[in-house]
Amino acid sequence: MSAIRKLVISAFFLLFLMPIVSAQEPEQSGWSMADDYWGKAAMEKARQKAQKAHGSGINTFIQAERLEYRSNEGAPQFLWDGQGWIGGDRNKFWLKSEGEYDFDEGAFEDAEVQALWSRAFSRYFDVQAGVRHDFAPGTDRTYAVLGLNGLAPYWFEVDAALFLSDKGDVFARAEVEYEFLLTQRLILQPRAELNISFQDALENDLASGLSTLETGARLRYEIKREFAPYIGVSWERALGDTADFSRANGEDPGSLSFVAGVRLWF
Repeated sequence: MSAIRKLVISAFFLLFLMPIVSAQEPEQSGWSMADDYWGKAAMEKARQKAQKAHGSGINTFIQAERLEYRSNEGAPQFLWDGQGWIGGDRNKFWLKSEGEYDFDEGAFEDAEVQALWSRAFSRYFDVQAGVRHDFAPGTDRTYAVLGLNGLAPYWFEVDAALFLSDKGDVFARAEVEYEFLLTQRLILQPRAELNISFQDALENDLASGLSTLETGARLRYEIKREFAPYIGVSWERALGDTADFSRANGEDPGSLSFVAGVRLWF
């Protein structure tokens, strides 16, 4: 393994997985004043009844995190990024989808769907496992997925995953978001996404190492908590040898987009 690849992998774990590890809850002493007063056996029965009444219900949630128009330096695109789940406090079934539609080409540039089982292993984090399938022309491929999703210390939202393709290729993706409440309705949300390839994937024009970086910020106004239009800016950049592949294909390895869209959930 080259020194550059080792450095990339180490940076990935330090930046995105160490905050997750530090977010684990401290061990509990197990002592309860109620146990001393009512008896441990009686309180255990009461806790089980409370959990059954309040913690075992089935809930649903659907969110369109980003539905936006992107200027893409004169080659406009439509981007979607949404997710939804059904389940209880500990176990959930998730569906995630994201992709881009190129208006000039009249075709989808990227399109993927993930189906995941999710299990809470701490108060703030879930482990997720399942499958992902890419539908865009020329990228029809299926992956096994193993990931982490949750809230890191200082309220950073983290979504990190490893992908193993049906051709044996391994990729990683990490997304981090943060929200600055300028007012109770006006919110600034910076966002960063890193993509890593653990080997050269020439059919996807990806080189091993840190392949792409996307960063930006969106300013939204929550007309209702469930409905918030926004504007912002997004910058994407291919890195390393992946950038060389872009240039060889006559493409600019970097692009700046002004974005406008809506965020909604129900």
